[in-house]
Amino acid sequence: MTARRAAIGGLGVVLLAAAALHATPAAAAGGRHDVVTWAASADRMGDGAPDRGYRMVVHTSVGGSDPRIRLSNAFGDRPLTLDSVYVGVQKSGAELKRGSNRPLTFGGAHTVTVPAGEVVLSDALPGGLPAATNLVVSLHTPDAAGPATGHGMAMQTSYTTQGDHTREESAAHWTDTTGSWFYLDAVTVRTSAVTGAVAALGDSITDGWQSTTDLNRRWPDYLARRLRQAATDVKGVANEGISGNKVLADGAGQSALNRLDRDVLSLPGVRTVFLFEGVNDIKAHTGVTAADMIAGYRRIIERAHAAGMCVVGATVGPFKGWSEWDAAAEGVRQEVNAFVRSSGEFDAVTDFDRALRSPYDPERILPFFDNGDHLHPNDKGMQALADAIDLTALDCAGGP
Repeated sequence: MTARRAAIGGLGVVLLAAAALHATPAAAAGGRHDVVTWAASADRMGDGAPDRGYRMVVHTSVGGSDPRIRLSNAFGDRPLTLDSVYVGVQKSGAELKRGSNRPLTFGGAHTVTVPAGEVVLSDALPGGLPAATNLVVSLHTPDAAGPATGHGMAMQTSYTTQGDHTREESAAHWTDTTGSWFYLDAVTVRTSAVTGAVAALGDSITDGWQSTTDLNRRWPDYLARRLRQAATDVKGVANEGISGNKVLADGAGQSALNRLDRDVLSLPGVRTVFLFEGVNDIKAHTGVTAADMIAGYRRIIERAHAAGMCVVGATVGPFKGWSEWDAAAEGVRQEVNAFVRSSGEFDAVTDFDRALRSPYDPERILPFFDNGDHLHPNDKGMQALADAIDLTALDCAGGP
């Protein structure tokens, strides 16, 4: 690795009153900053619906104080108005822990309008937010129309309703479920200035496809658990995976190159970009060569370095047995992986190919890690990926 870069826990009701944080201003003056504790890549979701409520469950990685949320209208073609936004803590299902649900403001106002193509940050909510919390963001859109922005494959059950029931802690009106997140793309906390985060830029494997829904068993979730126990200053994890995503071409979401600024480089406190993407470019048989992939990786490395971040590169995993596998695609994968391992252009390397492959047929996933489609790992495979990461490689010298 080059030398480019060098909790609050155990709280019953997670979002505390401001009086409980009387030391926060002094702490801020002593060196604190905002760090992303949860994120999801923005994508187009179809048309928005008026007078609709969304109650979305997200799982935090790093703890801190003064949480803020980021709302996205990245794919909208008109302004998006949200007239009520609350955050609370999940009790079970759509029900919130009593006394935890509190309103958010935006520039002091309870209503916010997000311009087309833009994002907005809420005001900080005084109080503490521990790591590993199921935070619930409830919002209402009075007149949404046109393309909605969100994240399609959440691997997490959230809830919807008609009308504005955001302030209610009861689940009574939140009877419809969704497997997607809407309009919300990041949550941040304020914490020590030495604390940083890693952003995982990837495709469906990073997004968590075939991991168990509602149990936070995507590999970035397992990584967050490891980081909480480790003697490292990197504690935040932002999952920026999109199912079907490619490095070079738009399709299932904007390409990694086209969404890098919004989904990764703009997130506060990110110290390291973890790049694990490329299998969808390779298996699509669109004529993409190893040279094309390497050029794409180099552009990501260059832009991340220019933003003061380091880049950990992961090898592309095996997928023999998947319908699009053939010897030509395998040849490209091997050439790309040779570059990742030996070029020296990444600040560090994690060999996910080695972590997943079968010793008896290294072009295939080890059956114990295979969910059955020969491309996506199961829960055990997700954990094996997280366990393969050298945590010291994520804590680059210099800080964000």
